[in-house]
Amino acid sequence: MLSIQSEPFDPGAELNAFIAATDGAGAAVTFTGIMRSTPDDPVSAMTIEHYPELARAEIERIMSRAMEQFSLLDVRVIHRFGRLLPGEPIMQVMTLAPHRRAAFEAAEYLMDYLKTDAPFWKLEERPSGASWVESKASDEGARAARIPIQSTS
Repeated sequence: MLSIQSEPFDPGAELNAFIAATDGAGAAVTFTGIMRSTPDDPVSAMTIEHYPELARAEIERIMSRAMEQFSLLDVRVIHRFGRLLPGEPIMQVMTLAPHRRAAFEAAEYLMDYLKTDAPFWKLEERPSGASWVESKASDEGARAARIPIQSTS
């Protein structure tokens, strides 16, 4: 299940609802991305833009591949758009599998995809002005190191 939304969400409530249907599951893995600002690198806000039809189609495609490749029982992705402030949840990935390794690997794969390839554009507001966020080499390297997902076509 995928939610692309402007509204804030409660990560704990989302996790509780997700694991309520755990038939056959031995592991649930959750990652929540939070809008970050630090004293040495202050960000006052971030605006996330997207093209709704493209974002939905691409993320659902990668979720289906993860379900198949990692033999998941369920997967849920929540991703916000619009203006976010420091400390607010941006996104959440939840995977449910019979065993922990598959749940962790699938969650990492989905997080790496969302960080590097998902069709979202991020504009950070800083004291020095606003600028678009570029993909970081460390994120690209993490994505490249993951188990490759086989094409379903």
